[in-house]
Amino acid sequence: MAGRTLDRAGSTPLWQQLQTALLERLSAGEFASAFPGEMALVEEYDVSRSTVRQALRQLRADGVIVAERGRQPRVAAVPEIHQPLGALYSLFASVEAAGLSQDSVVRVLDVRADGVVAERLGLEGSTPLVYLERLRLAGGEPLAIDRVWLPASVASPLLEADFSHTSLYGELAARTGVRLDAGHEDVHAVIPTPAELKQLHCPGGTALFAINRLGSSQGRAVEWRQTRVRGDRFALTAEFTAQFGYRFMQR
Repeated sequence: MAGRTLDRAGSTPLWQQLQTALLERLSAGEFASAFPGEMALVEEYDVSRSTVRQALRQLRADGVIVAERGRQPRVAAVPEIHQPLGALYSLFASVEAAGLSQDSVVRVLDVRADGVVAERLGLEGSTPLVYLERLRLAGGEPLAIDRVWLPASVASPLLEADFSHTSLYGELAARTGVRLDAGHEDVHAVIPTPAELKQLHCPGGTALFAINRLGSSQGRAVEWRQTRVRGDRFALTAEFTAQFGYRFMQR
């Protein structure tokens, strides 16, 4: 079944090209049922077994695949990020609690006016707002699209922050002294738009959680947030008893 080719004249080692090609196919959901064995990859890419083993060795080291002695490699299960219901949680903290690295691609960080959001925050429509839009990554893979608005009178120091690997709440507390202590949140399932599918690398048929949060500090609304999270990587959790009903998890 030969046919897939690598650039044998290029400067990138064949094993690294093979690794990249396999990652691209994994992202496309091509190995959902089974991951090919070493000899199948040797034949498909017309490379040596040592080249295949080196590529697979790196995929194992990165936690992408699991390979046990005498067994065919398989795609590693993606850790699920759990969020507690009824608690003021941080997505940053929850991702790291799952043992995954947390990074963000900052799309926008600026000051703007938004009459609808200002009204939700109990402000005049022309009030300047700090707006932060990020693509949130967990373990290097897209997890969520996060958009947040805060009054510029409170949050303007955040314009100097680097949000590529830090939490909004941590920066807000460190730079302004403001700590969220209450809020209201709505969560519902939505079908992703084509743009969201592309940004989040969702497999076909994946729904998103749409999370809208109004966060406050000492009785004052200071955050309006809209988050779209991949439903295949995210779960909401709560504990309950027969006597007292739900006891929401704190984290």
